[in-house]
Parts: sequence; C-alpha cells; structure tokens
Amino acid sequence: MNYYKAIVLTKGKKEEKGFYAPDKKQAYKMAKTKFTGILIRVEEAAEPLEDKIKRIKNEFLQNVKNKKVKQDSLIAAVRQLAVMTNAGIAINDSLSEIARSTQDETLAAIFAKLSEDINAGHSFQSALQEFRPQLGNLTIAMVSLGERTGNLDEALYSLANMLEEIRANYIKFKKAMAYPRNVMIAMAIAFTILISYVVPQFKKIFEELHADLPMPTKILLFLEHLFNTYGLYLLAGLIVFFFLFRYMIETNKDFRFKWHQFLLKTYLIKDIVMYSTLSRFTLVFSELIHAGIPIAEALDTAVGMVDNLPLKQKLLTVRIAVEKGDTLFKGLEDTGLFENMIIQMVKAGEDSGTLDSMIQKVSEYYKMKFDAIIDGLNEAIEPIMLLMLAAMVLLLALGIFLPMWDLGNAVHGRR
Repeated sequence: MNYYKAIVLTKGKKEEKGFYAPDKKQAYKMAKTKFTGILIRVEEAAEPLEDKIKRIKNEFLQNVKNKKVKQDSLIAAVRQLAVMTNAGIAINDSLSEIARSTQDETLAAIFAKLSEDINAGHSFQSALQEFRPQLGNLTIAMVSLGERTGNLDEALYSLANMLEEIRANYIKFKKAMAYPRNVMIAMAIAFTILISYVVPQFKKIFEELHADLPMPTKILLFLEHLFNTYGLYLLAGLIVFFFLFRYMIETNKDFRFKWHQFLLKTYLIKDIVMYSTLSRFTLVFSELIHAGIPIAEALDTAVGMVDNLPLKQKLLTVRIAVEKGDTLFKGLEDTGLFENMIIQMVKAGEDSGTLDSMIQKVSEYYKMKFDAIIDGLNEAIEPIMLLMLAAMVLLLALGIFLPMWDLGNAVHGRR
C-alpha cells in the first residue's frame, strides 16, 4: 500500500487528506468516495512519521489478533488485575502496569491497547470486544457482569478461578497422555531402526539362498524396501498431510464438524471429549448463574466455551428452547447428552428456586466423571500398546527366524 495525498476544496478552503491505496487509479476512486467536497487532485506523497507509526502499530495489532494468548499468562494477569482493582487502582492504570510486567508479548500488546481504549472513553467490556478470539467469550461475559453490578474485582476473581479449573483439566489430560505417547514414540523409533538397519543385513543372506520366503519375511522385506527407498518421501508426505489437515481443521467448518463427529465415535476418546466438554459447560454455566446472569445469556456464554462442533450444535438448542419459553430441564433432556439423574436434578433445582446450587452439583458430578476417566486412562490404553508391541515383536521374530529355521532343516535333511 502506498501513501497518497488528496487536495480537497471544502467550504472555500483547501485541505490535504492523507490515506493509503494500492495505486494511483484506486487512490483517485477512493478519494472521491472517502472525502466530502470538491476533489482537486490526488498525488503520491511521503508518508508522515505519525501516520507511519500508526500504520506499524495497526499492523502489529493485527498480527497480535492472529496469535494465541498463553492461558497461564492470562490467568496470572486476570488475578493480578482483580487484586489491583480491589485495591482501588484505576482499571486503565492496572492494565497498563500489567502490560509492562507480563512476559507474554501478545498479552502485553492487548492490555496496552485496552488501556488506551479506556483512556479514550470506552468501557472495559466494549474495549474487550476487539480481542474476543484471544481472550474468549467467558472473559467478556464476566467483565460485563462486573461492570453491570459494580463488583468488577469479584467478577475477575471468579473468572480467574474458572480459567484455572479449565486449565487444570487440560494439564491433567496432557499428563495422562504423556506416558502412552512416549511409549508409542519409542516403539516407532525402535521399529524404524530395526527395519532400516537390521533387516537389510538378513536381506543379503536371504537373497544368496534363493529360497522361498514365508509371508512375515516378505512383509518385513517390503517394509525395508519402502523405508529405505521412499523414506524421505514418506516423511515429507506425513509432514504435508499434517499441515494440510491442520489447515482444513482451522479453515473448513464442515471438515472440522466431521472430524469432531469421528472423535465422538472413537474408542476411549469419545468419553474424554464428552465428559471434558460437559464438565467445562456446566462449570461455566453454574458460575454465571450463581453470579446472577440470566439463563439464556449464561447458556450463550457457556456454549461458546464448547469446542466440539456436534456437541455445540446440540447444546445451542437448549438456549433456543429457553428463549422460546421452555424449561431448562426440558431443553437439556432434548439434547440426549445428559443422564436422567442430571435432568431430574435440574428439574428439582428449577422447581425449588435453587438452580444455581443444583447446576454446581451437576458440574461437580461431571468433573468427577472426567477425573475418573483421566485417572484410568493409562490402564485403558495399556492393552492396546501391549497388543501393538506384541504384533511388532512377532512380525520381526517370525520374519527373521522362520527362514533361518527352514535353512537349518534343509541342511539337516541333506545330511
């Protein structure tokens, strides 16, 4: 983009208006629609230092919008903001101070911009809207609640607690997956080394014998040929597939929906996805209801925290049902995601006016279920790993030793 200057006659006075355009032809068209008055001429000009700084800043902020904020940094910043707000420090000064002290560059840029917007007269909640993808619907909902009730510090404390709970579940799942992941990687490396360096030594012997080889040996030799001849191509193909898959997941909603459907039908993964989603949904929903947010609005925010698209689609019907005047328990029942016990608990909560405490118990129930699945994850995966390890050892053993036994039998037969 180039910098252009338009000379415009407005109310008998000439004014210079600076703007950016790809070329002079487009600049002339843009100037005609952009500025009021009589357009005298449009000419390319040197970019003023102030406009240059502003452009660089906007480009940087645009890049910031495409980056993710580290959850640990966000939780620490929200808790620090709550403490400073409780101490009576102005919100814009608090944001500015946190922006200077945080190690997360993305978060620092966001908080600095928020401080500027608040200084310019915007509310905290409206300033946050620009960074919804990075900070999330929950952050905006809790800040909005705090501004409406006048208890921003309490809302921020509650937000930090919820973010910590969600983060703790993620870390727990990550730790549970560390052992099986490392075992699978070790098995893959060992198998690759055996195929690439050990099997070729036996291949020379088998070729000299000119003997009929058993099926396990043929499979091993085929894999050896595949790895040693096309190994780099296979590796490059896997890398390309990985990035293409990620691109499709991030950009194609239909593809992402089908992938999420597949996860909900996969052994073990379906339970992890289901209970982690319901645990997060009920946690956020219970906190929002307890804070006094209307049910429909709380549902909207809680559903916004759901990543799995098929589950999100079903939970959205609950909000629609509530907005139409149906009861919450009926909307939850129609999704088919909740057990009858949960439906009865919600119904009892609605009838007795203790919905917030009942939803909190539901949240605790799903957290318990999720924790139980994570705690038993290693035991559930171990049989699969043992089966794969046994298959790998059996293939190597049969593929290498069967021809050797046949050779030994042939020698003994000749004697």
